[in-house]
This record gives sequence, structure tokens and C-alpha cells, in this order.
Amino acid sequence: MQNCAQPRETRKALKKAVVHFVCFVVGSLVLTWAFAYFYLLRPLTGIPSYGQVRSAHVKSEAVLFDRNGVVLHEMRVDKSGRRLNWTQLHDVSPAMLSAILAGEDRRFYRHRGVDWVSVAGAVFDRIAHSRTRGASTISMQLAAMLAEDLRAAGPQRSLMQKYRQIRAARSLEQAWTKEQILETYLNLVTYRGELQGIAAASRGLFTKEPQGLNEAESLVLAALVRSPNADSDRVRARACALARSMRLQTGCAETDAVAGNSLSRPYFVQPAAALSPHVALRLMGAGASGTAGTARSVTCTLDGRLQAFTLDALRHHILSSRSKNMRDGAALVVDNASGEVLAYAGNIGEQSSARFVDGIRAMRQAGSTLKPLIYALAFDRRILTPASLIDDSPLDIPVSGGIYRPRNYDNRFHGTVTARVALASSLNVPAVKALDLIGIDSFIETMQRLDFSDIRTPDYYGLSIALGSADITLWDLVGAYRALANGGAWSPLLLTREESPTAPRRIISPEAAFLVADILSDRESRSRTFSLESPLSTRYWTAAKTGTSKDMRDNWCVGFSDRYTVGIWAGNFSGEPMWNVSGITGAAPVWIDIMNWLHRRQSSSPHKAPEGAVRRTVEFPSTAEVKQEWFIRGTEAETMQKPEDGIFPKIVYPASGTVIALDPDIPKDDQKMFFEARPESANLEWNLDGQRLEPSAALVPWTPRKGKHVLRLMDAGQRELDSVTFEVRGNEK
Repeated sequence: MQNCAQPRETRKALKKAVVHFVCFVVGSLVLTWAFAYFYLLRPLTGIPSYGQVRSAHVKSEAVLFDRNGVVLHEMRVDKSGRRLNWTQLHDVSPAMLSAILAGEDRRFYRHRGVDWVSVAGAVFDRIAHSRTRGASTISMQLAAMLAEDLRAAGPQRSLMQKYRQIRAARSLEQAWTKEQILETYLNLVTYRGELQGIAAASRGLFTKEPQGLNEAESLVLAALVRSPNADSDRVRARACALARSMRLQTGCAETDAVAGNSLSRPYFVQPAAALSPHVALRLMGAGASGTAGTARSVTCTLDGRLQAFTLDALRHHILSSRSKNMRDGAALVVDNASGEVLAYAGNIGEQSSARFVDGIRAMRQAGSTLKPLIYALAFDRRILTPASLIDDSPLDIPVSGGIYRPRNYDNRFHGTVTARVALASSLNVPAVKALDLIGIDSFIETMQRLDFSDIRTPDYYGLSIALGSADITLWDLVGAYRALANGGAWSPLLLTREESPTAPRRIISPEAAFLVADILSDRESRSRTFSLESPLSTRYWTAAKTGTSKDMRDNWCVGFSDRYTVGIWAGNFSGEPMWNVSGITGAAPVWIDIMNWLHRRQSSSPHKAPEGAVRRTVEFPSTAEVKQEWFIRGTEAETMQKPEDGIFPKIVYPASGTVIALDPDIPKDDQKMFFEARPESANLEWNLDGQRLEPSAALVPWTPRKGKHVLRLMDAGQRELDSVTFEVRGNEK
């Protein structure tokens, strides 16, 4: 009986053990399923959409657009990485797609985010061969790129990070299409150094767009994905192995050559456009409006086609003049009506001696380019007229360092000339005499009102400023000539249409601006220096002036048509002199090329005479000539005689704007001031506040009287020669 009972007990125990085992297995399966569902299989929430990721993609380049929306310049502003425009999948070459799938995820289109076959193989290699092999799919890699907490803190991810990465990959597969996953991966993955995204890698390493990648280039890029900073030998070996595994006709020799050529030199991302670096830096670089270092786009006023032509014309002329020791140049084109800058070439680019120097903003000596402003002031104040006779003969001017002797460019003197000829032919001695007539203080004040930068005190320059001793910029000079083109009204130049335009500021009267423009357009009057045929002689109406600084260090040509003002500077940024270069041969050829391009389909009409300008016949007894000439109304003359000593009478004291203070401790009748004119002449008359003063002489005493006063110097025919305003303040005793 006992023997029979034992088997029964054994069977019961065995049955009980089986039940327990089954319960354990079922429970384990349930727990495993629950764990897998809650920690592996259930999708993660908060995964960004494809649209969100794409909209958040910001390129590292800021883009400058021209006035028509065409890309003018690309400039890097984000130093954290190199990213270009988002590249769509259909813009990537089939060779690149095949290589990246073969190298990173062969079963990409067959799994749901996790390649369990690769996972099993990786586990087997780890257990059997003690070696690590990656098993992350493209979806898993992309998930780690999108979620910062999934990125490995060390060489490998933790087990929990791996779990979360799998869940994130499955979530991506459920929310995104395969094409969206692959496209995003190609745009976010790092290929080499800071090159992020297929566009940056393709342009940086192979100077081509992604759609142009061939098999060998694609294999090298796919090899870089696994180890972006690997040395050239490792990249070659991996690219070669990948080619063999794909059974491609491209051999190891070809991939070795491509890898060696692209990885042995610093990579360079060629910008899509690089036509205006200085404008881009000014509008989008550090210090520009907005946050520096943030990618953005700006639309400027430049015209892309004109900008390209201006650069080509400037570069061609400068390079062809290297034999004359001319290495640098700059060009600026503006619209007269709006003040918008249409072309801005700070230098000639890579061939410049200093390609980062902006020649438009660089301070250079003005040469003869300021003479039109001197004559405009003289005309405006009725000190001179275009028909006034000035003696172009040797002149000694006392200065602090001795005697200043101005000479003409051709080292010749031309005797008595009209102000028209003196300005048009850029004669130096008459310009110095004209400046002496209007006063250096008045001229410096006018330059400041024209917004010339860093203008110093009058004593610093002396009369030599008439011949260009002042340092100016091409930007300021073009702005001043545009004011002449606009009838004497100045307003700032604009680089963007978002800049708030300011109301024009009247600097010179419309009549004086018209006279200067008419003189600068007069081919016959300029022929004494420049001949009848020169680059300044256009087939349409233009007014232009050239200038050359001391020792031929700077060369200028600035002028305007009825629609545009164009300014050119040529020379060397180092300040080294050029060899036998004048304004006509240096800057003028570029000026005429640009002007001809601007007027290839349109003409230019002479400025219409303002109401206060009149044309009269003038007789010159000294030369027996009779000519038609323009005058500001009230300054007309039928006969023009040479003034004594070649100097036109002017008021020496008081200077315009003088403020005189009365001394309360001195009786009123004992206080005197003197009105002084030069040169001395018995034919001069004084007029104060509309009343003629007695006696009429070059030096007249006057008892100061409180208030603002207007003093005029008249000739015997009651024609105004000069005028000033001054003020007397204080208490009269």
C-alpha cells in the first residue's frame, strides 16, 4: 500500500509544480508584455511633427536679397554649425540615397522603427565575440537627434536611453512617412566637422549641390556619417567596404581618390551668391539691427544685375591697370530721386590688395572733387558768376609752415579765365581764390551740413582744402554730388527701404546748383584741360568732375545724369602712389562704363533752369568775345571786366554769423566796429539793412546797434558783390 501511495504523491507534486511553472510563465509573459507595451511598444507623446522640425531648421547663413528678391549675398552669422537650406528628398541624387541606406539601415523600408534582426546580431556579437556593433536604425538615430535626453552622455547609451530611443523611433514611424524620416535624417546628420546636413556637406566637400553627387562621393559621405571626424584612412576603408557590399562598379581606387582629395584640404562652403560683402556685413553682421549671429534675411536697395556689372567693370579696369601700380578701386551708384543705393562695390573682390577693406567708407584725400561745392557757394552768395573773370597766375599764400604755392595739374597757368572755364577745366589757382572769397569757415560749415564725416576745424586745412587736403569718403562725396543733381537739396543715402527717409535739407540754392551742373556738363569749357573728347563726354547729358590727390595716391570721378549719380575711386588701400594716372585715365573709364550701362535704353536730359536763373549775352572786352551765359537773377552783367589784381571784392569783416557783444561799461558812442572789404577800391558801396552807408570805402567805421543785421557790399552799379549776416547782443549804455 505504501508503494502505491508514493507514486500518487509524486504525481501530485509534479502536477502542482507544472501548474506553478505555467502560472510563472504566463505571469512572466504578461509582465513582459506589459513592460514592453508601457516602456517599449506604446508610442511616446510629445514627438515633434515633420512640419515642426522643418520649420525650426534655420540655416547658418544670412541672405541678402536685392530690390527684386534675387539672392545677392550669403554671409555666415551662426558659428555653432554650418547648415544650408533644407534639401528635399527628390533633390538628393539616387546614388546618395542608396549609399546612406546601405551604410546605415539596409532594411529601412521593411521595419517599423527597430530592426530586430540587427538587434539580435548585435547581441550575439556582444556575447559570442565580445565586440560592439551598432544596431540603431535611421529612425532611432533621428529620434536621438530630435530629443536631447536620448543623446549618449558617454561612449554608449544607457539601457533606459535605449528603451526610450526605441519607443521614440516607433512613434516617428507611426506619425511620419518613411520619406519624411529619411529626408529629415539627411538634413540633420553631421557629415564632417561642423558640416550639418546634406547640402552643407555636398557644397563644402565637393562644391556641388546634393543632386549632383556621384557614386564615389556618395560612398565617402555615407562613410563619414558613422564617424564624422575619422581620419582619411578610416574613411577610405569604410567607403571601399561599402562599395563592395553594394556590389557597385565604383572601385576602391575611385573612392580613395575622392576621399583623399576632399578630406586632405580644409572644406569650404561656396556661397550661393557673393556680390556685396560690405553691404551684407553692414546690414546683417555684428552691430547691425537685430540680434547678431542669428540667421535672417534682409532685402536691400541694390540691383543685382547692376551690382554684377559694376563689379565686373571695376575689376576689369583695375586689373588691366596693374602696370600703373593701381590695385584697388570702389564704385557707388545711387538713384537721384530716392537716394537708394543701386550698386555698392567696396573693392574688386578676391584680387584686391585688401579684400576686407571697404573703399566706399575709407577716408581718402579729396583731390579736386570739392571744387564744385566751392563755386556753388560763391555763386549762391553772389560773389562770383560763371562769367566772372579770375586770374590764373602764380599765387603765394602765407601759411604756418611758410608759403603755399598752388599749381595746376599741367604745371601751366592760363591767365585770365572765366569761372566757368576755371571749374570745368579744374584749374587750381582760381579755386583757391574762390575759396578765399567765400571764406574757409563757410565752406567747412557747408561740408558739415552735407554730412561729410570727420571734418576738422578750418585752421587745420587752410586754403589747401580747395585742392583736396581733406580726407573724405566716397559715400559722403556721392551724397554731396547727388545734392547738386537734386537742385541743392541733400538727404541721406539709403541701403534699405525700411530706413526712415528724412526730409531734404536745403544746402545750396536751386539756381547755384543749376549753374554748377551746367558747367560740369560743358565739354567745350573743360577742353582746356581734358580736350573735347574724353571719358566725360557722353552721348547723353551728364555732369562730372574728376580729382587726383597729391602724388597720385587717390583718383576720383564723380558725376550725375538726370536719374543717377555715380562715384568711382581708384588707387591703393596702402596709400602707395600710382604711376602716371589722372582722373581721366584712372577712375573715369569705369564711370563711363557704368553710366553707359545705366543709359543703354534711356537718355538723359539737361536740368531745367529754375525760375531764378536767367541767360544773358555777355561781352568780354579783354578778349573781344561775346558769349551766352547763365546768371542768378540780379547778378547779370552785359560786360565783364577783369577785377583788380584778379580778385573779386569780398567782405573780410565781419564774417557771416559773427556775434558781437556790447560792453555795458563803455558808452555806446565810444564803441566802434569796422566793416572791411578786400581789395581796396573807391568804387565800393556798403548797404546795411537796406540803407546805404557813408562814406563808401574799403574800411568803414560803424557804431554797433543791438539786433540781427544784413551787410551787403555793392559796386558802383548797385550790383551786390558779397553779403553777410551778423548779430549784436548786450545792453546799450
